[in-house]
Amino acid sequence: MKDTVILITHYGMGNATNVPELQVRLLNKYLTLLLESRQFPAAICFYTDGVKLTVAGSPVLEPLKALEANGVHLVICSTCLETFGLSQVEVGIVGGMGDILEAQFKAGKVISL
Repeated sequence: MKDTVILITHYGMGNATNVPELQVRLLNKYLTLLLESRQFPAAICFYTDGVKLTVAGSPVLEPLKALEANGVHLVICSTCLETFGLSQVEVGIVGGMGDILEAQFKAGKVISL
């Protein structure tokens, strides 16, 4: 998985818009199992609603911090943060679309959640 990039574009995983807590629960489980597998992607990129998972109060900060501590590059879209008025980023680095493109270009595989 070292040449894999994961894209997180929702506040959670999937599109269960009527049950947002399910989306967050699924993503938390996914990230926890990813940690347990010890098979880490090169990067996880967050844009659109996904950036909301990287700021203070996010229910998935713990596994994200653990992934970062294990060398996973976490890239958060600055335009999206600005659009949503978010400033308290707790994990990862704030970058631009160029950083997200660079991660994708280097990847052998891109997984979109």
